[in-house]
Amino acid sequence: MTRFVQEVIEAKLTACDPIHLEVVNESGSHNVPKGSETHFKVVMISDKFEGLRLIQRHRMINEILEEELAGPIHALSLHLYTNQDWEKRFGSIPASPPCRGGEKAT
Repeated sequence: MTRFVQEVIEAKLTACDPIHLEVVNESGSHNVPKGSETHFKVVMISDKFEGLRLIQRHRMINEILEEELAGPIHALSLHLYTNQDWEKRFGSIPASPPCRGGEKAT
């Protein structure tokens, strides 16, 4: 099951006709059991984001991934760009914030 959730995310997000889509399983960098698929980073460039504010882009993705967010996904970092946005960033993606470990945090 190592890539199952990641594959579902990738498949569902193709509905946005991405120019670029990268789904990174960041679970290994967090305080979770080995082999977990609970923490993800999505980097997507899509013309479907044109004219949408950042919150609207996030809501669009949250609706698409509603089932996964209600189940296996604990953390989802979204980096959603139009092609023009991406060019302004020079292809630089912000690092994901550190995880506090959820219930395991001290």
